[in-house]
Amino acid sequence: MNDTFDILFLIARPAAGKSEIIDYLKRTAEEARRVQFHIGPFVELDDFPMLWAWFEEDRILARLGYERLHTDSAEHFSQRYLWDVLIERLGLEYAKLIRNQPDFHARGGTVIVEFARGAEHGGFRQAFQHVPRAMLERGAILYIDVSWAESLRKNRARANPARPDSILQHSLSDEKLAQLYRESDWAEFSGGDPQRITIQGVAVPYAVFANEDDVTTARGPALGQRLEQTLARLWGIYRAA
Repeated sequence: MNDTFDILFLIARPAAGKSEIIDYLKRTAEEARRVQFHIGPFVELDDFPMLWAWFEEDRILARLGYERLHTDSAEHFSQRYLWDVLIERLGLEYAKLIRNQPDFHARGGTVIVEFARGAEHGGFRQAFQHVPRAMLERGAILYIDVSWAESLRKNRARANPARPDSILQHSLSDEKLAQLYRESDWAEFSGGDPQRITIQGVAVPYAVFANEDDVTTARGPALGQRLEQTLARLWGIYRAA
């Protein structure tokens, strides 16, 4: 077995620190990243760029006088199932990666899959029903734990109207954030076993990264230390699976 995760699902409420952790990992030297965090050369799969492309396409269609495909005029999804389509797209991107690089994991490569889900649109339970079983069998889950209040605070703090498409600087209005993400099904989804979540019959290892005190924004030593400790715990569960 390699000493790196094959697939790490990085999930949380919006603005909890997912993208900040990925940015930190990108800034970490490859050998140090492998030793400290069990993450090799990695590919990031994130549903936000897909979602944002839908918004942009619908704005173009509306400007040209055509019917929108994915959203209404307030840029809410026109159909709830579109949340599931995004997860299916992530699975498709993974399948293409492995098709093109069949030895990706054998060479120590890690895929980091990032997304947020709220109970209003099916929650994590619904989302993971659309993750291919092959990914679940290779995967582990790292959940970034922040309260609704902290998610709201950081969503406001990171907002940059000049770069709404930015991974690190996009945000939602307070109203939209509350509607979509105030309620989370994480506690229910992860309840029962402190180490594994059974999804589609697969016992997927998981660990929780506590971030209510926001160690991710600064990208400093506190983040590195906590991430190393949390991923070491997760690695122990993953390796024993």
